[in-house]
Amino acid sequence: MAKRTDIQDLVEQFVDRLSSLIEQDTVSRARDAVLTAFGGHAPAGLSRGAGKLDGIGRKRRKGPIQLCPVPGCSNRAAPVFGMVCSKHKDLPKADIKKYREQRRAQKTKAKGKKAA
Repeated sequence: MAKRTDIQDLVEQFVDRLSSLIEQDTVSRARDAVLTAFGGHAPAGLSRGAGKLDGIGRKRRKGPIQLCPVPGCSNRAAPVFGMVCSKHKDLPKADIKKYREQRRAQKTKAKGKKAA
């Protein structure tokens, strides 16, 4: 049998290290998948990519749907129209501000009743 060259030794070491890293990554991914499936969390040092922002994790929870502040209107407000609905986008800002203040007053009044 022929003698092994230095290049063959280097290639074998590289392949061994690469396969070891792939195996570690696979085990880590499987652990994360199992923990998230059962609602658990990985210990601080064991999570894959600890300290990195790799985009994996919980999705951001959206805020509540905001409705148009005009009394009697139940349409969604949109930032494009200044947080009013498309029907009321042409109202003067002073009127919209007044409607918002009225709505806030109603909410604080309702909270006061619940607390009592």
